[in-house]
Order: sequence, then structure tokens, then C-alpha cells
Amino acid sequence: MSSHIPLAAAQDARRHALGLLARARPQDLEQQLAELQPLPHFEWLRRPETGMLMLRGRLGGGGQVFNLGEATVTRCTLRLQATGLPASVGVGTVRGSDPRHAELVALADALLQTPDWAPQLQARLLRPLAEAEQDRHARRAAEVARSKVDFYTLVRGED
Repeated sequence: MSSHIPLAAAQDARRHALGLLARARPQDLEQQLAELQPLPHFEWLRRPETGMLMLRGRLGGGGQVFNLGEATVTRCTLRLQATGLPASVGVGTVRGSDPRHAELVALADALLQTPDWAPQLQARLLRPLAEAEQDRHARRAAEVARSKVDFYTLVRGED
């Protein structure tokens, strides 16, 4: 992210990008990143590892905390090795046990932090992913709307 962007805005943008990347299909990420070749080399700081994460809930949104269940997640961390690029660190955390998906997320995250790669990734990766996600949500909302049932309460004059 650019240094002239306020820190909070940069953190929000990175959080948003990481969410889009983690929710994207791995094949889509693979295809989009393949079109941006040659990608810089990287070194592993933490190779992909799969584990369990405890999901916690809160009663009423603000009440007592409770354990909802567990979810499988895969995470990794890498650092770009390209000459002339800042040594940006990328993180990838995805639901499930797909090490390649976590690697692609981490690589895209690291590239998004470099001035040379960020505009390309914004235009050719994040924007299409965001549009596809909006389309999926719109289709799902339309499906739900079709099944909507309106209940009317009839008032009888017997009361």
C-alpha cells in the first residue's frame, strides 16, 4: 500500500483485499496470477500449515461468549525476494486445507504492498474478484427473494 495513504485506510484496504483473496476460488487466483508472469521469487517465513481454529460466538451480539465450533484453516507467510522491490511480507489464511490457496493469497498480499505490482493486481485481480463476489451475492439475494412468503394477519370481527 502507498505510504501517503493514512495507516487506518491502508489497513482497511489490506483487510478487504485479504478477505476477497481468501474467499476466491483457488483456480481463479491461479489463472489471474499466471497472466501477470513473471512473478518475483519469494522465501518462506512460514510454510503452509493446516490446523484448527475455534469459532466463538456472543449471545445477542454483545453478551456472554461461547464456543461455537471448530474450523480447519491453512496459513502461511512469505517474503518477496525480487531485486529492486521492497522486502514485503505477505500472509495467507484460508478456510480448509488447501496449501496452494494460502500460498496464492500470501503472494498476492505481498505483491499488493509493492508500488510496481499494486496497480496491476488492483485492476486485474481484486476488481474482478470483487465484481464476481457482488454478482454471487446478487444472484443469491434474488433466489432468496423468490422464496419469500408474505404472511398477512387477518382481523376478524369476532373479537
